[in-house]
Amino acid sequence: MTDMNANDEIIRLSKRLAQQQGCSRREAELYIEGGWVSVDGKVVEAPGVRVAPRQQVVLAPGARAEELPPVTLILHKPAGYEAGLGGLGSPDASASGAHGSRSQGAPQALSLVQPDNLYTDGGPPLRLLQRHFRQLDCVTPLPTEAGGLVVYTQDWRVARKLTEDIETLEQECIVEVAGDIAEGGLQKLCHGLSFNGRPLPPIKVSWQSERRLRFALQGIRPGQVRSMCEAVGLRVVALKRIRIGRLPLSKMPEGQWRPLQPWERF
Repeated sequence: MTDMNANDEIIRLSKRLAQQQGCSRREAELYIEGGWVSVDGKVVEAPGVRVAPRQQVVLAPGARAEELPPVTLILHKPAGYEAGLGGLGSPDASASGAHGSRSQGAPQALSLVQPDNLYTDGGPPLRLLQRHFRQLDCVTPLPTEAGGLVVYTQDWRVARKLTEDIETLEQECIVEVAGDIAEGGLQKLCHGLSFNGRPLPPIKVSWQSERRLRFALQGIRPGQVRSMCEAVGLRVVALKRIRIGRLPLSKMPEGQWRPLQPWERF
């Protein structure tokens, strides 16, 4: 009977905090989900966690009971990681496939989005919360064999924009190639080639180095870059996406991620 009474005293953290602070249950949940509440010195972000009377529940100074906005994260994906289907095309992508290649058993790029891989470049500090890593959708797929800029978001507005505007957003990539380019090949890459039976619009292509080409184009199709290079005698060795619209990859190291800042736009 004593044990049953003791168990009855164990209540949800949100209820305990609401009683302790004299606030509503919803305010208590917001405090907890915002990472402002600790139980016995350890931050707890789940309102449903059950606590006993003897446990110490503390609300951090300066805590704010506010809805947290959805986050958008950008990742420098290494080659060999899965980040959705489709995208820019890749060295091994099939030109006839609807979405390019998909490597069986490849690790998920989303697995790299964890606290240890956060890129800090002097921007505003991010209070890392468990909810930052939930329900993240990849809205800029990139083939497994390719690397570079990938966007994950919880924000339906960002997802809709990138989905609806992807045909008009210019994407920039650096392509490492092998082989000897055909005479007049660079001019053909810029204008004069077809893909899947349709003439391609003018594209900005230039040499970055002896073995690296820079492509800047809109409405890109899976396998398109590989097909274009093969048409002028080149073989794609590696591909990296370095910009989507106005958002550059910049100096963020491979395998690291950072939040999209409020002033950044695609």
